[in-house]
Amino acid sequence: MSLAADSIFIAAIQSNAALMERISGRLYGTAIPLPDEDADNVLTPYVIVTFNGLNNQNQTKDDMYEGCYDTVNIGVEVTGETIKDLHELTQTVRDTILGYFRENETAVSDYTFTADAIQYDSLKPCYWQVLNYQCEVYNLNDDE
Repeated sequence: MSLAADSIFIAAIQSNAALMERISGRLYGTAIPLPDEDADNVLTPYVIVTFNGLNNQNQTKDDMYEGCYDTVNIGVEVTGETIKDLHELTQTVRDTILGYFRENETAVSDYTFTADAIQYDSLKPCYWQVLNYQCEVYNLNDDE
C-alpha cells in the first residue's frame, strides 16, 4: 500500500462533501490534466495530491532487504484566489485529513505534518501552499 498512499489522502479529501463542493471537484492526483493546449490555467481553488517518494525502514538484522514499514512523503498543494481563501481552505484540508485518519483504519499508522511557505503565482493569479505529510505505512500484504 505504500506506493499508493496518495490514494488514501485523495479519499480523505473526497470524504468531505462541503470541501469538494468548495473546490468544485477540482481534486487531482499528481498533476492537472489539461486537454486543451491553449488553456493556460485551471480555475482556482483546486487541490493536487502528490506522492513524493518513500524510504523503507529496514528494522532488523534478520531481514536484509526490506522492513515492514515505509516512510512515505505526500504533498497536498492547495490554491486560493485570496490569502484569506487560502488560509481557510488549507485549514479545512488539514482538518479533513486529520479527521479521516482518526475515524478510519488505513495503512498509514502515523504521520508528521509540516507546511511550506505560502507562495503567490502572479501568472494565474493565485496563492498556494503545500501541506506535507511524512507517513509511516505498513507495506506488507496480509498474506505475507
